[in-house]
Amino acid sequence: MTSFWMLIAQATTQPAAKPQGGDSFFRFMLPMLLAVGIFWYLMYRGQRKERRKHADMLANLKKNDRVQTIGGVIGTVVEARQHEVVVKVDETNNVKMRFNRAAIKEVLALSSETA
Repeated sequence: MTSFWMLIAQATTQPAAKPQGGDSFFRFMLPMLLAVGIFWYLMYRGQRKERRKHADMLANLKKNDRVQTIGGVIGTVVEARQHEVVVKVDETNNVKMRFNRAAIKEVLALSSETA
């Protein structure tokens, strides 16, 4: 019986243990937050590269570049202004269309002129 009272005395004189619930929460959430952060960075890095590449392509548009617009119109650049591009879409009737520079999707073939 004395050993029972000795055990109770020892149990009551020791400081209370901290609850482990909060600690396990951070042990679980830190890797999850880190994984989400890495995933987000990798996902948006590719989009940023594509936007930069498209902006460089638009900045380097010049006369005689063969281009395709977002709407699918294919033609040859006749004139490249600051915010718009004039594209010749029909050679026989000399049909020209004016587009906002941002409407150009891609350059199909670069001009034969060397700069």
